[in-house]
Amino acid sequence: MSDPKLVAQAYLETWNGAPSQRASALSAWRPDAVYTDPLMSGKGHEALQTMMDSAMAQFPGHRFVLDGEPDGHGHFVRFNWTLRNGAEALVARGSDVIRLDESGRIAEVIGFLDGVAA
Repeated sequence: MSDPKLVAQAYLETWNGAPSQRASALSAWRPDAVYTDPLMSGKGHEALQTMMDSAMAQFPGHRFVLDGEPDGHGHFVRFNWTLRNGAEALVARGSDVIRLDESGRIAEVIGFLDGVAA
């Protein structure tokens, strides 16, 4: 299995990167990768890029930040994250579980929203 911290950091950078960089970052995901959270879902590189671009356009200047140490078990990585604005104020927090394929590519992500700042 890949290092859980490296997997989580690379995953968050896919979200944090400029839209023009996402296609390249998504090449580390399976072509049929699936993402699901309580607010959105997508399958495949094109749908995932559109979903991420749209979500991040709603939060200009915000970044996802790793919160704590990721944990790994077999082909799974779980970790907590926060969404922060440019001033580092907390906007939201959540946790994700990533399933990797045999090659270490992201096959599936299941996201949970753990809270939104007031």
